Amino acid sequence: MAAKDGDGWAVCSQGHRHWGLHGASGLLVVHHDAAGVPYVLMQKRSWWSHHGGTWGLPGGARDSHEDAVTTALREAREEAALAGDELRVQGVYLDDHGGWAFETVIAESAELIAAAPANGESSELRWVRLPEITERRLHPGFAATWGEVREAIRPETVVLDVANIVGARAEHGWWRDRLGAANRLLREISGLRPAHPVLTQWYPRMVAVVEGAARSAQEVPGIQVVAATGSGDDAIVDVVRQARPWERVIVVTADRALKERVGALGAETRGPKWLLSQLGGA
Repeated sequence: MAAKDGDGWAVCSQGHRHWGLHGASGLLVVHHDAAGVPYVLMQKRSWWSHHGGTWGLPGGARDSHEDAVTTALREAREEAALAGDELRVQGVYLDDHGGWAFETVIAESAELIAAAPANGESSELRWVRLPEITERRLHPGFAATWGEVREAIRPETVVLDVANIVGARAEHGWWRDRLGAANRLLREISGLRPAHPVLTQWYPRMVAVVEGAARSAQEVPGIQVVAATGSGDDAIVDVVRQARPWERVIVVTADRALKERVGALGAETRGPKWLLSQLGGA
């Protein structure tokens, strides 16, 4: 296990030759402007490289001790001097060729951060508006997956109606200790990676709204806890209302009236079973 032990060519089950003995990954950085138009940071590959002269993403071979996110952030730092602390990782898209895979790590940037070639693998780095991406000569691998990947570049937030989910869980004696039941649920969700229709790894922003006896629920890693000062439903509606227009928001609740209220604001809804089944508690 050593740095650069992934460098080398591999052949997938489809008979294609790929760079990266352990697979490879790239970083797709997306920024939405004030009008909600997405910009993607793209790399033009140097003429001497594999598929030189085409446009794709900063990326490269994965070392044996790395996961996809670590590789993508390292390669972006080496090729474009991008610092990972400027970005929020949203998820990972897997392009599996059989025996070899390329993983696209999607990350959000709050601004059009400066980027320039940091080594000889790039001839240019440029922010490209979404409608203009397909006008360029694209790297074949990027072009083949872009139709699916583009569907997952919006920031996504999951809002949890904790009281409703705890009730649906029907944990023995939960009504006598609503705070304890809420804390247990949040701890379990903290380690959960929800299923996504496109991404193999999904890291949505998670917001849990607690109310009543559970208002002092503890913060857990990866989840923002919002304590409702009054109605929990009203607090959830406020969270949805504060979302950016281009953001996908999913509210987890079985409350019919709440579903109607957040639906009118453009949010999607899922019932508690959608979440609990992934915790093994449906």
